[in-house]
Amino acid sequence: MLNIKENESLSILNHSCAHLLAQAVKHLYPNATFWVGPVIEDGFYYDIDLGNITLTEEDLPKIEKEMKKISKDGKKIIRNEISKEEALKEFKNDPYKIDLINRMDDKITTISTYTQGDFTDLCRGPHVENVKLLKYFKLLKVSGAYFKGDSQNKMLQRIYGVCFDTQEALDEYLNLLEEAKKRDHKKLGKELGLFMMSDFGPGFPFFLNNGMILKNQLENFWYEEHTKEGYEFIKTPIMLNKELWELSGHWFNYRENMYTSEIDEKTFAIKPMNCPGGMLVYKNSLHSYKDLPLRIGELGQVHRHEASGALNGLFRVRTFTQDDAHIFMREDQIESEVVRLINFIDRMYSKFNLTYDIELSTRPEEKFIGSIDIWNKSEKALEDACHKAGHDCKINPGDGAFYGPKLDFHIKDSLGRVWQCGTIQLDMNLPERFDLTYIDADGSKKRPVMLHRVIYGSIERFIGILIEHYAGAFPLWLSPIQVNIIPVNNQYHLDYSNKLFNQLSDNQIRVKLDDRNEKLGYKMRESQTKKIPLTLIVGNSEVNDNMVSYREYGKTETITCTIDEFISRVNDCIKNKNYNI
Repeated sequence: MLNIKENESLSILNHSCAHLLAQAVKHLYPNATFWVGPVIEDGFYYDIDLGNITLTEEDLPKIEKEMKKISKDGKKIIRNEISKEEALKEFKNDPYKIDLINRMDDKITTISTYTQGDFTDLCRGPHVENVKLLKYFKLLKVSGAYFKGDSQNKMLQRIYGVCFDTQEALDEYLNLLEEAKKRDHKKLGKELGLFMMSDFGPGFPFFLNNGMILKNQLENFWYEEHTKEGYEFIKTPIMLNKELWELSGHWFNYRENMYTSEIDEKTFAIKPMNCPGGMLVYKNSLHSYKDLPLRIGELGQVHRHEASGALNGLFRVRTFTQDDAHIFMREDQIESEVVRLINFIDRMYSKFNLTYDIELSTRPEEKFIGSIDIWNKSEKALEDACHKAGHDCKINPGDGAFYGPKLDFHIKDSLGRVWQCGTIQLDMNLPERFDLTYIDADGSKKRPVMLHRVIYGSIERFIGILIEHYAGAFPLWLSPIQVNIIPVNNQYHLDYSNKLFNQLSDNQIRVKLDDRNEKLGYKMRESQTKKIPLTLIVGNSEVNDNMVSYREYGKTETITCTIDEFISRVNDCIKNKNYNI
């Protein structure tokens, strides 16, 4: 899906439309005051204080009508530059704009405003030249948003919208949004019995039986592929002493997101990251240069205190499983190890039909550790590794962590939406903090180079992405129920159906027998609703000929074959993780 924020012309169009929205709201609600109205990936929003008035979705068409009226008037949008003193005077009745002005850098002496007809707003711009260019827009929803994102502040009302330069482009985008709504992982997660949420644990997902099957398949696949790549596996404690988190630096930089408890009059913290435990595992034994690279993987459950307003199904939770690995190596092994990693990640993503782009985040301008020379060598090693693996990488200057550069993998789903999942992070910090060493060929102690890396990122979030990517219709190897057997008439066909059920179960195929006394058409429709990959219809011909007739999800063609042929096709499809049998 298009990222409007990264498209310059659409970004200008959408920001201008945010001002059009604000002007229309001001016409309809004269006492309205405004906070900010930025462009976001999927359009724009404006945060508005309407006093005691609460907007609903039903109010949006009225606001749209006023926006269209203003657009038809065709007023020019005029930029002005004024002093801070003039700005404070001009916006004296708007406390939110006054707050913005007062928080500006003292070095700023002039402030820009944009005026269209009877409406003036504080803004850096740029904007389109005329409001008549803002024709093809749609207001999408309204929600609450705390002033400055702080729950201690007043709740404002946030109106979301989107604007395009043609009606066709707008229609296409709105159709994509509708499709995305149908694929909403929260909705499908409930319908398919994958997971649930409870007010007794906000942000702590409950996986149901079908969801556990899906999660286990992803974890089994992870272990199988990592075993092929020579990884060792560990499991570190979920709670560790505060002193460890002080040593790692998390206590000082991440304390507000950590859950703590008292044990034996000492403070312990539930881990928000797996890394410190991995450091202790490395230090548990001596290492030679011959041991490196050492690849240590952990599917570790972590907990982070996320703001309640940020929680969103499986996409933003307070506990999740990170598919972590920490790779310890010599400096001369960085490039070859990263090439191997990129090829490994490529192989993993290909099984889900996911494409991706790679972004290289480089040294921050300030607050970084290590010498610039080491940073330059590290960044070049990561970039060269990308090219050697056959990939380009977009440079994201200055966005590396303070302890090292990183490669981020932005996957693209079936709707074209982009998700940041995989990461390869070079770390110059923790090996130093934990005094990690290995014995080099000359007998001296050396500091290993360390990589953090994830592929799924968070298994919970990755499941949410896959639900929406596949619209709940998982490929056969992932599907919680792989085969659904439907006897046409229980009196004549149930015994043979039970025989099929047992044969498929004996071959480790996840199978369900629908022997309810319901009409065939009803059970067939439900099998489609549950998005089961293969449905077997058992009637007279199947019983008499000792055959099976199956239909793949989403298709109308029925295929007949022997039981052995069917089992062979299913097992081959599962083994090779194909999409069709």
